[in-house]
Amino acid sequence: MHRGSIFFVFWFPLILALANCNTLQRAGTNTQRAGTEGFRFAHRVVTGDIPRVTRFVSQHFMNLFFQDPDGSFWLADQIRGKPSILISLGEQKVYLFKDGQLAGGSPISSGAEGYNTRPGRYRIIEKDIDHLSSIYGDYIDSQGNILETNIDNRKDLQPRGARFDGAKMHYFMRIYEGVGMHQGYLPGYPASHGCIRLPGHMAEKFFHEVSLGTPVEIVP
Repeated sequence: MHRGSIFFVFWFPLILALANCNTLQRAGTNTQRAGTEGFRFAHRVVTGDIPRVTRFVSQHFMNLFFQDPDGSFWLADQIRGKPSILISLGEQKVYLFKDGQLAGGSPISSGAEGYNTRPGRYRIIEKDIDHLSSIYGDYIDSQGNILETNIDNRKDLQPRGARFDGAKMHYFMRIYEGVGMHQGYLPGYPASHGCIRLPGHMAEKFFHEVSLGTPVEIVP
């Protein structure tokens, strides 16, 4: 293949992707419109409306230059604008957008079967950096020794003399009811009681980037 053809095939999709980002950046002059465009762009990425080859090259470009070993990346410190969040249950990923520009992403672990995280449009309604679960945790004795672990205090009887120790959910960002994003263990598949677990370093970044009222969309 001619050298010029090779250049076109490899780099044109990336140039096209960057052009999409520039278009969304211009849309940022109107805050409300930019937020809407952010969700539209997120949908295009997740649902595959952006041409597959463009996504492939763009993702490999991201992997090469920005991505951490755990699959997370963070560009938000260099991008201005109001944040919005997209959680893709199918991908087991969460994305941060700022006025429509992709600014960060992280692997997640969402709700296991029977505790499924509910798709929908929400907003951040609470932030608590040292949150403790009021439902899930351990029963411990007076010395702090674990008597029963990973319990649901609505169902599991509390042993005599024991006390409930709520599970630690650092950098908690409540989305709906008892469900929120927070630091937690990621086994590589949905395993939570409905919450969206993130690696600790990414939970901290998302926590400090969002505020009460930040839009959150959860898609299948």
